[in-house]
Amino acid sequence: MKTFIPLYRDYLRKEGLIMNQSDQIAPEHAILGVLSGRSGADPFPIFAKTREIGSVVKLSFPMGETGNQAWAVTHLDEAMKVLKDQENFCVDPKSIDKHSSIKESLTGKETDASSSELFLSNSLNAIDEPDHKRLRTLVSKAFTPRYMESLRPRVERLANELLDQVQDNGEMDLVKDYANPLPINVISEMIGVPQSDHSKIHEWSEGIANGLGVGTSDPITTENLKDFGDYIHQLVAHKRKQPSDDLISQLISIEEQGDRLDEKELISMIQLLIFAGHETTSTLISTGTLMLFDHPEQLEMLKADHRLIPSAVEELLRFNGPSTTAGPRYAKNDLELGGQQIKKGDMIFPLLKSANRDEHHFTNSEELDITRKIKRHLAFGQGVHMCLGAPLARVEGNIAFTTLLKRMPNLQLNIPRENVKWKFKLAAQGLSSLPVSF
Repeated sequence: MKTFIPLYRDYLRKEGLIMNQSDQIAPEHAILGVLSGRSGADPFPIFAKTREIGSVVKLSFPMGETGNQAWAVTHLDEAMKVLKDQENFCVDPKSIDKHSSIKESLTGKETDASSSELFLSNSLNAIDEPDHKRLRTLVSKAFTPRYMESLRPRVERLANELLDQVQDNGEMDLVKDYANPLPINVISEMIGVPQSDHSKIHEWSEGIANGLGVGTSDPITTENLKDFGDYIHQLVAHKRKQPSDDLISQLISIEEQGDRLDEKELISMIQLLIFAGHETTSTLISTGTLMLFDHPEQLEMLKADHRLIPSAVEELLRFNGPSTTAGPRYAKNDLELGGQQIKKGDMIFPLLKSANRDEHHFTNSEELDITRKIKRHLAFGQGVHMCLGAPLARVEGNIAFTTLLKRMPNLQLNIPRENVKWKFKLAAQGLSSLPVSF
């Protein structure tokens, strides 16, 4: 068996998966290190070596009481199949009559019905057809690409207001002063969260993102989930009495052929929209900026021609997108995938970041090229569970980079590159800070 470079040795030794620093590291252990988020090492060398081994790789991953196998999908074609094939794969293990212990392995314990169960188990991301189609059809009535485009003036105003606050300083933390507050303010305004509560929403969302990972859970995260859920309950109750021009009020009033969102579905949907509606864009802006710093010739090209920003955003999403993996899928039938025999009930992780660097689909896949003509990538997933907010993320990303480079053409990293700190956020690696000068 091929072995891996020693990026995850400390983590794996602490977990008891290897005994000594000199031990060889098996691929399933290295990928487990990536998915757990307990190592800050660069995952891309791991992905590249895993793709050499195969498009579907067996993982060493606990599956509760079921004993089913877990797999990582590393190549684009196989990942696309898993994400799009509803006949053979599902997002909810109950769709194949499996016990909840499969799902519990994601958090390490049973979910709390008043908080995390709502957040994790009743959202669009966690249900299959026909319920998924019904909910998405209802929500799509309010969450249209045309509506996303109409938000451009509001996003531009917010971006300029944030840069106004730091322009005279000559420096800022791009994460804390720009990448985080821009999308959280946009989605909070859209949803109908009062301005005074934007900071609370951000704190809860950050706590949830940092605390929920594959095989991880903690009391603080559970508390954040509860507080977040309680707040949304109260906000919905207020909007029922005093509706206004916001997404919550639209979701409350939406009705199609007598069908509508029930209370649990409504609360879960709003939580998902707030959470996913800013985490993706925040990571795109901060990580994307760092990637441009790492490739100064690409940054200079972008500064010289802002018309390249839309294609640059797509390339940044491909090169190092917000999500490491899509939510796990479960095999509904015995089948073959990538030369591996998958059994009914097995858990499948489509590794989006690996698939987006698949050498079979992208020339010089490990290089950043903002002029690349991209036909497709998996940064927002694929199939019926493709990110509902992808049009908004693109609008925000385009405006964020355009405004930043227009206002601060001399933007540069303000600390040594080796001092940049990463942190794990649910299914992604994000930056805890990014000091820049301009």
